[in-house]
Amino acid sequence: MEDLKIIALFYQRSEQAIIELSNKYGAICRKVANNILNNRQDTEECLNDAYLGAWNTIPPQNPNPLLTYICRIVRNLAIKRYHANTAAKRNSTYDIVLDELENCFPSEDTVETEWEAKEIIESINRFLACLEQDNCVMFVQRYWYSASITELAELFHTSNHNVSVRLSRIRTKLRKHLMKEGIFL
Repeated sequence: MEDLKIIALFYQRSEQAIIELSNKYGAICRKVANNILNNRQDTEECLNDAYLGAWNTIPPQNPNPLLTYICRIVRNLAIKRYHANTAAKRNSTYDIVLDELENCFPSEDTVETEWEAKEIIESINRFLACLEQDNCVMFVQRYWYSASITELAELFHTSNHNVSVRLSRIRTKLRKHLMKEGIFL
């Protein structure tokens, strides 16, 4: 079913909207949540909460594209769940992804306003726009969807080592880009 028809079902307050949303985007949403949580039960709870979140926000929201909207809800819920689950311990699955980007950004202490956060987002978007398409996809898959190195190697038909090297080079370019724009001091 087309996104516009699914959104129309939400506006009609038809429960079929949740079913159609799940049928169309459930697999990718499950993948996003599971990449962060690495726990089937938490992933399923996160998906249910995301569908409820979509139900509660559409309307008034009219998301375009719907996939990005629902994935963002799933990702945010999964990260919240992840932090709740790992408050006193480390979870190597998602921590590795965060650790890889740690040196690209200033510490939380220096990003004190929403304006500065917005500047970082805009700078990253400019950076991504300058990357070759494959590198952009690889970066987003790794650092937004938390895809594993092995998954990326399969996606790009290359070795784990090649993916690791490419990601390292992309992060180096990102650091240079952020420094050039005055984001990373």
